Amino acid sequence: MAPASWLATLFPGTVILDAAPSEFAEPFPFDLDDWPTIIADRMLSDGRHMVLADDGGPHHVWQRQVSRGGSLAYIVVRDGAIETRRRAAQRLDRRLGGAPPSQRFGAFRPTPFQRRRLNLLLDILDLIQQSGERPTSYEIAHRFIYRNTTIGRGQEWKSSTERRRTLRLIGQARSLMNGDYHRLLQGIVRG
Repeated sequence: MAPASWLATLFPGTVILDAAPSEFAEPFPFDLDDWPTIIADRMLSDGRHMVLADDGGPHHVWQRQVSRGGSLAYIVVRDGAIETRRRAAQRLDRRLGGAPPSQRFGAFRPTPFQRRRLNLLLDILDLIQQSGERPTSYEIAHRFIYRNTTIGRGQEWKSSTERRRTLRLIGQARSLMNGDYHRLLQGIVRG
């Protein structure tokens, strides 16, 4: 994949580093090679890509120009994920400055409720996407949402709040598949 098309799918929490303008000649003394635990480190044609382990959550770093000892600058792209990018750069900068790990500036971490809901939406998507006969909303409700309860059949099901909730969840699962997952990468979760 060419770098230009890869940039379109760059994880919003990735900190982009590049050579600072020469007017900022005093280098800040840090070397990413000295990071205590490096989870991933790849040199590609567009620069160095790293994942740095941290108690507050991993740091994803893309160093566009790799040069030892020179000043580096953070690049914060102004797009829909600007706040996520800004927080990621601030979080890495705090750690490079010696601050303790912080959950506050970390990547998105769903609450237990959000995690259960996202897993439910993924389970619904898995069932809908299976080849073969398409499941009914009643089958989805009975299998995933109302497992241990009795839900009506026929006309009772068609006019029930359980059916409306099931259809709403199916719609949210499809939206997640069709692009709403980008919002998750930015730390935005509905429900």
